[in-house]
Amino acid sequence: MRIGKSKILGCFLGVSLASAFCTSQVLANNLLETDAQITAMQEAVKTEGSFAAEFIKRRDKLDTLLKQEINVPLPADAGGGYTHEVHKRNYAAMRDAGRLYLLTQDKKYADFVKDMLFEYADMYPTLPLHPKQKEQSPGKLFWQSLNEAVWLVYSIQGYDAIKSALSSSERERIENNLFIPMATYLSDESPQTFNKIHNHGTWATAGVGMAGYVLDKPEWVEKSLYGLDKSGKGGFMRQLDELFSPQGYYNEGPYYQRYALMPFVLFAKAIDVNEPDRKIFEHRDQILLKAITTTIDLSYNGLFFGINDAIKDKGIDTIELVHGVAIAYNKTKASGLLSIAEKQQQILLTGDGLQVAEALDNSLQQAYPFESTVFGDGVNGDEGALVVLRANQAKEHQALVFKATSQGLGHGHFDKLHWMFYNNGEEIVYDYGAARFLNVEAKYGGHYLFENNSYAKQTIAHNTLVVDETSHFDGKTSVGNQYHPKMLFTEIDDEIQISSATMSEAYEDVIFTRTQALLNTSEGFVFVLDLMDVESDSKHRYDLPVHFIGQFIESNTELRANTALQSPLGTTNGYQHLWLQAVADIDQSKTPLTKVTWLKDNTFYTYSSAITTDKGSAPSEQKLLMTRIGANDPNFNLIANQALINRVTDQSSLAFLSVLEVHGEYNGSREFTIQSRSQLSALVNLSDKVDKQDITLIKVSFVGDVNYLIALAPKAESDTSITEFTFGGETHQINGRAELIRTK
Repeated sequence: MRIGKSKILGCFLGVSLASAFCTSQVLANNLLETDAQITAMQEAVKTEGSFAAEFIKRRDKLDTLLKQEINVPLPADAGGGYTHEVHKRNYAAMRDAGRLYLLTQDKKYADFVKDMLFEYADMYPTLPLHPKQKEQSPGKLFWQSLNEAVWLVYSIQGYDAIKSALSSSERERIENNLFIPMATYLSDESPQTFNKIHNHGTWATAGVGMAGYVLDKPEWVEKSLYGLDKSGKGGFMRQLDELFSPQGYYNEGPYYQRYALMPFVLFAKAIDVNEPDRKIFEHRDQILLKAITTTIDLSYNGLFFGINDAIKDKGIDTIELVHGVAIAYNKTKASGLLSIAEKQQQILLTGDGLQVAEALDNSLQQAYPFESTVFGDGVNGDEGALVVLRANQAKEHQALVFKATSQGLGHGHFDKLHWMFYNNGEEIVYDYGAARFLNVEAKYGGHYLFENNSYAKQTIAHNTLVVDETSHFDGKTSVGNQYHPKMLFTEIDDEIQISSATMSEAYEDVIFTRTQALLNTSEGFVFVLDLMDVESDSKHRYDLPVHFIGQFIESNTELRANTALQSPLGTTNGYQHLWLQAVADIDQSKTPLTKVTWLKDNTFYTYSSAITTDKGSAPSEQKLLMTRIGANDPNFNLIANQALINRVTDQSSLAFLSVLEVHGEYNGSREFTIQSRSQLSALVNLSDKVDKQDITLIKVSFVGDVNYLIALAPKAESDTSITEFTFGGETHQINGRAELIRTK
């Protein structure tokens, strides 16, 4: 099966680029590079350039490590613990040493990998299941088999690179005592993981499949591709078919798309090198290449959108995407990928990494084309969507993220029709992400904290509708996985970008439809319009939160602050973790528009809202709550950010209409403040004043007599349909499903 062979010359003996190379010929296996790439890499380390500079840096670091005694401890600790981290460092070191041996043929690197693998080969057959087994499938070296599969993906690369330097007895010792039993444990002995359509299954199939190429075991490769019974009901190919939408959106969201990307692209690269006739990168209309670019698209200012169980500090410089960008550039030569590689500031010592390095050295990079996009969810792209609307990218760069996706399996949150907003490089209206301190052993061993379930996953932790203080689907993932929002429309033009979706199964007798628009008008006004329509035959309590980052500045309503004694807002479903800091009773006859302003860095933001019942009147009982995260949190695990909650009690159907306005400037260094107060003067739902049904009409007015009508025709047949309506004695036209109209 192994068709990739290369005769590699020489062994790097010195410390400078001018040092000599040996002349003996060594036959080496190719797991991830072609013969031509290996030859080019060997030449590149002898010349000036960023690839050679990275080589020297890695070599110097590894040479220091080689002076230390090899450490292969018995497994004892959970994620983040001492032994866990040592075994992680070991697999990375073996991979790196293999790379250096491939480039230099210096035997000390092969000996390092060999000696470490000997230690593992002596230990692995004696290991029981890990003493701190995780609730999922346990491993032996690690607390879960997922980490074991990651170890195999890395270490098999190191072994492949040095295998030709070993005797047959040395190879047998390593393969029979380590790689064969490990691959068997991860596959035949762990069918519940290996056949799983999930990122755990992807890592397992990638590790076993890559080992199959290196150990010349075609049966392993076939099982990895098509499941243990090779029927196609499990395995890598089915994962490619079911875990990504046609646009390359991964069901669990950007954070786990990033994590799953490594096994997908590395195993695919191994397939491409060893069996190019499979045309793996052409499969399903190039789904893997789309997955790589979509991972980039799901970021803002270098960080991934923090939805679902996301760690918020992960971004485009993560090593998984570094590999993805290099592999994608090899296939496409898209210059925009080079600008991402430049921001990643990491050069891979791989054949694809060399191509990226040489292109950057020649300044071939161009700006990556971030665009407003609807990323359909589900196998066919029809199970909801993540809508990303971007504007003003040359300056402040606003981004509105409308989350109308499916549940996202076990890592999904109960937050249908949730939203986030970014401006000037910062997250302004935020998603909490995961309650977790990754690999911090003091925080529950680096695992997801209990508060991840009790708060971060609950609906109140997100910017969407909560009915009767109960999370969507009653907080049951198995139910949530069965349903998804229905996308109604999305339209994008230079001034208004708008999207709408509806959800009917999150609650038994409540249907809610959300329409959000990002506007960046020629008059200089930047704002988000948010319309949440709620329909029910029964009366409920409705909460609509907005979680914001920044310093509270002012409100136009009287907030009764609980300065002496604060209590949790509720007792369950995440409410138990919110301190009730202040309450305002809203009387729309006196204050038709409720406003709260906060400051983030040098920009002011005002959230304005007006609520009407299905009869067009104000609700009889409406409150604005100011809350802060942190109640019932004795270990101080939660981040103490704030949220506003619009609360309406004892109502059936109603509409929450809101605007988030970006305005003004605060300059602490030069001591000036400009336009710190909201410029919004009116926000009115005028749909009942239109001569046609099924037309939604909203008036947005700003100081200076600037007035906009936002007209929606959600039931228009297409984005080229023309709908006319009359309002105020004038006839207006909607092209498509949405129109921004200027009026007096």
